[in-house]
Amino acid sequence: MTVKVYERILQLFEAEGINTIFGIPDPNFVHMFHLAEERGWNVVAPHHEESAGFMAEAVSRMTGKAAVCIGTLGPGVANLAGAMMCAKVENSPVVFLGGQRARITEQRVRRGRIQFVKQAELFEPSVKYCASIEYADQTDEVIREGLRKALTGTPGPVYIEYPSHVIQQELDVPPPLPPAAYRLVGQTAGADRIAEAVKAVRAAKQPILLVGHGVHTSRAGESVKALADAMACPVIQTSGGTSYIQGLEDRTFPYGFSAAAIDAVVRSDLCLAIGTELGEPVHYGRGRHWVANEAHRTWILVEQDPEAIGVNRPVDVPLVGDLRAIVPQLVDALKDSPRTASPELAGWIAQDAAQLAELAETAPSGMSPVHPARLIVEATKIFPKDGIMVRDGGATTIFGWTYSQAKPHDVMWNQNFGHLGTGLPYAVGASVAEGGKRPLMLITGDSSFQFHIAELETAARLNLPLVCVVGVDYAWGLEVGVYKRTFGQGSLETGVHWSRNTRLDKVAEGFGCHGEYVERDEDIAPAIKRAYASGKPGVIHVAVDPKANSEEMPSYDEFRTWYAEGTQ
Repeated sequence: MTVKVYERILQLFEAEGINTIFGIPDPNFVHMFHLAEERGWNVVAPHHEESAGFMAEAVSRMTGKAAVCIGTLGPGVANLAGAMMCAKVENSPVVFLGGQRARITEQRVRRGRIQFVKQAELFEPSVKYCASIEYADQTDEVIREGLRKALTGTPGPVYIEYPSHVIQQELDVPPPLPPAAYRLVGQTAGADRIAEAVKAVRAAKQPILLVGHGVHTSRAGESVKALADAMACPVIQTSGGTSYIQGLEDRTFPYGFSAAAIDAVVRSDLCLAIGTELGEPVHYGRGRHWVANEAHRTWILVEQDPEAIGVNRPVDVPLVGDLRAIVPQLVDALKDSPRTASPELAGWIAQDAAQLAELAETAPSGMSPVHPARLIVEATKIFPKDGIMVRDGGATTIFGWTYSQAKPHDVMWNQNFGHLGTGLPYAVGASVAEGGKRPLMLITGDSSFQFHIAELETAARLNLPLVCVVGVDYAWGLEVGVYKRTFGQGSLETGVHWSRNTRLDKVAEGFGCHGEYVERDEDIAPAIKRAYASGKPGVIHVAVDPKANSEEMPSYDEFRTWYAEGTQ
């Protein structure tokens, strides 16, 4: 069949189950966008290319597949850079397509060329693969290599350039190949290794499952649930993997922020780690809470990248391959002789539930402006049961770790890179991936919210069921706290405060959204309910106490241990 290059690119993505594209079209991409819409794709144009990258990353997290966004040549591609770096650190398989001038123009010895910079060499360190479609007949191999690199080993972003001289060229090509015909899919672990892991699990007295971000992004919750049932053990969340697996909510405890989690880790004699890099926030699996029983603990690590084995800590049984294939292997091997839960499990479940209830009871109330702990409690108590939770911000997120009363099955935020401003684009992308069917709640701080506030218009245009609960202290709250701890109370707090005249609810109304202003605890839940009922995206501007927001962050000492600067 004869097709244009841009149509062939769409066909190759469709073979991977991809049908959504984000970006602001320019002459390099108008043909692709026009045809994509004709073919039934979701085509979403945000107000900033960095937002497009974050939206695409959210789609990859919600679908377990690669995702696509584009940037126009020069400034558009430059705007992708932040999202590209975030995707690299967050291990998100996003294909970034960049427009570029025709090569005849690029290779001229000229000054003053318009919208031009040599793009590929700028982005090469930030991606797993960087290439250009120089000739039309390279289209298949370059796109497939990009997808192969994005999805093999540790997932991550790729950058593919699309020079204007190939846009309209035609190709005579066969139907696109299915993924399994050109890249490794569903890699299992060897039978000997599975047998070794199962023997260790059966011998353990106090096993735990350490579940990370990769379980959520690979959409492997159902099989991990079956494994947790067969092991009859607690599930310990990494702080990057805070989505709760359906059916395991009561025995899932956040590492470091739950007394039950800490006790389960300390007592554990086997840790089966899935979908985690064993990074700084879990003290590499060998520091802090892991130290006490280290000599008696067996480690099993499910890891897709063989080069990651043993890097952060020794591993007794490495299971190398796709967790979506390996976890079912373990479940099958354990099904005939599942473990019996240890007596401590029921105690940990009761302990964690009591801790959560106590936090809800003791979060300071009756203040105006609102205490940020109470904001989290009141908002998350009415979080929709089938909702998607999105987090953003510094101090607001730290309060959320401790005080959240919700146990969402899908959570969006970026722990590893810590990139502020992702919340609103993540929410848009996640909702697009779900077809706008499930309610979303974004809980964020005011400073982070304003990074990409223009995407409120995108949310309104798409009529997404999103409510943004914004804690407003008119400052960079986390940084205010740093000033106070560094220089003392009453010192200069240079550059961290901004106008108290800003009304984010009014800004929301200007974008066609529902807006509410709240400054009392008891008004938070009713405002959120009205926002959902409005049929529009909503913004709840909640005035929070700036002193509490900068000085009373819970578990801050635990959080600071992530940055041990070489001591872990």
